[in-house]
Amino acid sequence: MPVHSIRFRSRPGPPRVAAWALGLLAALAALVLLAAAGLAVFGGNWLRGPVERMAQEKTGRALRIDGDVRIRFGWPLLHVQAGRIAFANADWAKPPDMFTADEADLDVRWPALLLGHVVIDELRLKQAAVALEKDAQGRKNWELPGGPSQVEIRRLGLEDSRVDYQEPARHTSVRASIAAAAGGLALRATGSFDGQPLQATASGGPLLALRDESRPYPLKADLRVGPTHLAVEGSVTGLQDLAAADLKAEADGDSFEQLFPLLGVALPDTKPYRTSGRVVREGKTWRYEKFAMHVGNSDVSGSLRIDTSGSRPLLTGDAVFGTLDVADLGATIGTHRTGNGVLPDSRFNAKRWRSVDADLRLSAREIQRPHGVPLERFATHLVLRDAVLTLDPLEFGIAGGKLSGTVRLDGRQEPIRSSARLKIANIAVDRLVPGFDTSKIDTGRIDGAVDLAGKGDSVAQMLGDADGTVAMLVNGGHVSRLLMEEIGLHIPRIVALKAGGDQRIGIRCAAADFKVSDGVMHTRTGVFDTTVTRVDAGGDIDLKDQTLDLTLNPNTKEPSLVSLHTPIHIRGSFSKPEVKLEKGPIAAKAAGAAALAVANPLLALIPLLETGPGRDSDCGRLLTASPAAADAQKQGVKTPPPHR
Repeated sequence: MPVHSIRFRSRPGPPRVAAWALGLLAALAALVLLAAAGLAVFGGNWLRGPVERMAQEKTGRALRIDGDVRIRFGWPLLHVQAGRIAFANADWAKPPDMFTADEADLDVRWPALLLGHVVIDELRLKQAAVALEKDAQGRKNWELPGGPSQVEIRRLGLEDSRVDYQEPARHTSVRASIAAAAGGLALRATGSFDGQPLQATASGGPLLALRDESRPYPLKADLRVGPTHLAVEGSVTGLQDLAAADLKAEADGDSFEQLFPLLGVALPDTKPYRTSGRVVREGKTWRYEKFAMHVGNSDVSGSLRIDTSGSRPLLTGDAVFGTLDVADLGATIGTHRTGNGVLPDSRFNAKRWRSVDADLRLSAREIQRPHGVPLERFATHLVLRDAVLTLDPLEFGIAGGKLSGTVRLDGRQEPIRSSARLKIANIAVDRLVPGFDTSKIDTGRIDGAVDLAGKGDSVAQMLGDADGTVAMLVNGGHVSRLLMEEIGLHIPRIVALKAGGDQRIGIRCAAADFKVSDGVMHTRTGVFDTTVTRVDAGGDIDLKDQTLDLTLNPNTKEPSLVSLHTPIHIRGSFSKPEVKLEKGPIAAKAAGAAALAVANPLLALIPLLETGPGRDSDCGRLLTASPAAADAQKQGVKTPPPHR
């Protein structure tokens, strides 16, 4: 080195860095010359030993090269070709080798190699057999002790090769064959995935871009797992980390729930579906854009987004049903019955709720009526956070009115803890009950409030454990006078109305107010008051056993020559209720009439004479001071005035 270069030693900074760089370049040049000289004298096979030792050092596994080694120098890539190679498997895996190949061509990056890393730009294998395996402890045989930073393969080409994948813990076993076809690769796979039969075909470019995020890889694939079918066409970037994707996708199957093993995200149980849309991935986010979907008789469209950057995936988006058949989502919202009761008893699978968080806005423009119930529209904001599902607000248009409020299901506990605060507003009874005979009764509009909390894994269990209140108030309406006289068993009036024609009389007020405790609805207030008869109701409705034990006490407000009025009992199950008259009062009246008839036939009418003890309900007080009104006012239900 010239003497004047000594001056750099007294000055820190760039000259010192320049000297280091020059030294490094000199070392590289010497190494290249030495390698070239060795190749000229001994050929490439002399490198087999050093390469095998380097592989053992970097990966902890043996690499065997039984064929010739040929090397072509270049910068920044070193091209290596080797025949008959085998790479050892993990010591716990079953096959002795993780892969074997008749021929391997690889381009290795010089700069990374000199820094102690093995970076392979392209690895091309012919007649390869690759065995991939994951055991019950989650160990993967392709994960090397040095980690991905020590050995990196960016692009992989397989020609006339076979890949086997085994994961016994998930009942998964797949065998794929890969062949060259039309300038690219063609794949066929068979086996089982998560215990379901699997078949797949795919075609793509000549090289699989494992870690190259600069080259989109063309891909077309068709996959069947059990009843689920998925077809995609487009491009993916960086197969190892899947940095980006842009795919047209089509899917169909028996239920969304069956996608859980494929996606790892809990989806609801539904009727058979088919859907198509565009799948886009950018970074940690997947988007399903402008999708169209049919589920049973329902159709829905919208866009969804899954963000995988957090501790669990976050599903967000909007979906609008053009037509919603509630029966298609019955298992999802717990409306199916699987037993002999009336209340839905299909179970929610809360254990999977922790697999995903969600923030969705759902709505329906038209609802097909399940069993004739007149649902007219639907909208909700669904939020799932840490296994807690909230529908707030939840709104149904029903029978010209509205059912709205909040429902919360806490899946963090077993069984699920539930609460519902709902408001009933302006619902028309004649439209609520299919086939309702409005000639007999027209109750106008119903307002009310529901405030319940319980626990259970189905709607039936939650209601069977519920505590809270249920209150309903009737605003106006009319009722058949003949019906009310029949309830009171006023014989002369019944005969007269049937002969001369029925009349419609006003409903002064009606209210039902229940205190709910441990699934039993105890009547606090029950009244149906008209201008001629007042009917008081009492008793219990058991939501757990799904049985009725109610008593109706009719009281006429007008004198009646012959009245056999007696309490009316409604008992039995929800599915088969029984209505019976209490026979005691009727028998007592009949016995009294018979005894008096012995003395004088006219006296027989005295026990049957109804003097009209029934009084008008104090509707104003009832509707403003009752527990029903108090509960209703808490949720904003307006108290209707009594009908005059």
